[in-house]
Amino acid sequence: MEDKERIARVMEAVTSPVKGRIIMEVTRRGRATAGDVSERCPEIPRTTLYRNLGRLVEDGILEVAGERPVRGTVERTYALAFEPDDPEALLGRNSGAAYMQAFARYLLTFATLFRDFCSQPGADPAGSGSGFTLSHVYATDEEIEEAARKVAETLYPLQGNGPAPGRKLRTVGLIVSPEHAERS
Repeated sequence: MEDKERIARVMEAVTSPVKGRIIMEVTRRGRATAGDVSERCPEIPRTTLYRNLGRLVEDGILEVAGERPVRGTVERTYALAFEPDDPEALLGRNSGAAYMQAFARYLLTFATLFRDFCSQPGADPAGSGSGFTLSHVYATDEEIEEAARKVAETLYPLQGNGPAPGRKLRTVGLIVSPEHAERS
């Protein structure tokens, strides 16, 4: 598969609400069965889950990491088909254009989530727990990496939470821009 095609498939998958949840759950666990994903994502109907798992495998985003017979059928265990921490594996060698495409999809995902929320009758932005902020900081690469690591450490335990009364599914993003050109 060509880099551009792989990038397009990965970006489409991670910005799809259903595929994105599946990928997030498989990534969180390292390996997961359809049952594991269904347990953590009860909002995804089983037929939709199986259809999307198949498509993610076809697109080379997930791979079947194992199979075992269960009550007359075969249970598959899924894993990511690429290393998530390897930007070249995700974005390919022409990373400038792919990086911009990934960022645009990222922003579009948040725009869609906010649009869907705001279009609901009786939407209450102040009471929704949502929001956004912008901070301009001067920091070394090491300082900004440390700050991002601390944010990730804070959020990591919440990724283990399952659906429960009072819990709402939320999407949290952190954006760290490339360095700015100095202005005079």
